[in-house]
Formats: sequence, C-alpha cells, structure tokens
Amino acid sequence: MNTKFYLLTILICLLPWTSNANENFFDEAKKLFNENNYEKSKFMFQRNIVFNPKDAKSYFYLAKIFQIEENNIELNKNLDTAILLDPNNEEIIYMLIDIELKKSNFSKVKELNKKFKLICSSLCPKISLIDERLNNFQEKNDS
Repeated sequence: MNTKFYLLTILICLLPWTSNANENFFDEAKKLFNENNYEKSKFMFQRNIVFNPKDAKSYFYLAKIFQIEENNIELNKNLDTAILLDPNNEEIIYMLIDIELKKSNFSKVKELNKKFKLICSSLCPKISLIDERLNNFQEKNDS
C-alpha cells in the first residue's frame, strides 16, 4: 500500500513539470525560429508535437520553415494539418491564400479570401493586398 501511495505521489509531482516542458519546447522552438535557427527550431517544434499532437501553432511554424527551405511537400502537409486543427486562424489562412495565388488557383483564393474577411482581426490590412493581387492576375488573364 505504501509503495502505491509513493508512486502516485511521484506521478502527481511530475505532472506539472511535464506540462511545463511541453510549453518550453514550443517557446524554445519559437525563440530559435525568430533567431533564424531553422534546423534546431524544426526539431523543437517536432518534439513539441510529440507531446502535443494537436498544437496547430507548431505545425504552422513547421510550414513556415519548410516554405523557407522550399520543401513544398512538407510545407503542404504541415499547413493542411494546421488548418484542420485551427480552421479560423487568420495567419494560416493568409499563408494558404499566398500559396494559392502563386499557383494561380483563383477559385480557392476567392473562397479563402471570403473566410479571411469574416475572421480577420490583426491581419485585416492584408485584405486589400489580396484583392489587389487577385485583380492584377485577372487583368493579366483578360489581356
């Protein structure tokens, strides 16, 4: 009986520590990302995902890293996962719009842009840039 109590006490004491470790993985990964240390930050974001597989922010930052590395397959995988986990994240939607504009996928851009306009809070000024880019592409296609 004492052994079970002892083990339970140890587990209870370790729970907050493991929770903080997860947060530290993300915080450390973001710090490394902001310092342009992409290889180490990639590892830390992936490590964070092991402990927190539904963390859309880690997938989003991995997508950013893979975009910098021009690894489109991994970029798309991580961005798709991020949008599935957080479908109303304006940063993720804006990144998707940018990618679809580069692919000239105007129907997808229009669909994403409608959603972006409904949910934007901090990136609202980007709406005019999106509309302008869409208009420029349409004018080129009409010519």
